[in-house]
Amino acid sequence: MEASLADTAHLRIEPWTDADLALLRRINTPEMKKHVGGPESEEQLLARHRRYLDFVPSGLGRMYRIVLLPGGEPVSTVGYGTRTWQGATVHEMGWNVLPPHQGRGIAVAATRAAVAAARAEARHRHLHAFPDVANPASNAVCRKAGFTLLGETDFEFPPGRPMRSNDWRVDLRADLG
Repeated sequence: MEASLADTAHLRIEPWTDADLALLRRINTPEMKKHVGGPESEEQLLARHRRYLDFVPSGLGRMYRIVLLPGGEPVSTVGYGTRTWQGATVHEMGWNVLPPHQGRGIAVAATRAAVAAARAEARHRHLHAFPDVANPASNAVCRKAGFTLLGETDFEFPPGRPMRSNDWRVDLRADLG
């Protein structure tokens, strides 16, 4: 078993680029997408990639590839996008870690780094995450990354696919003490 990456010293989050379509394709598997409606078609995947590329210019979010150091191997993604939920605009965070790298703390460290970047940007009050209640790994990431559980909720992801989720939220303006 490999050592845990307890902090960001062993990884870096880098802004999403056109070259990251290959990483998005590696994530688009039944195993990786089982809690979010299954793999996407090539057309859906290309649309997702274009959204990620447009996040920064449109002001609707940030997407990052996560690379391991020192070599810079891309092993996962983390980011957030703006959406309407329960009649309000929310900023929803999500992540993926390729199977050979799961269970090492990468998602937690990268989520913390992305939260810190969003906090420094000072554009939003909160970030939410809505993992499926049946996804213990993603719920653990939320807990370990400092999110507060607000409770269970009905959520659609992808749009048109209802799921029972936990609503986790982190306050970006909270005193880190």
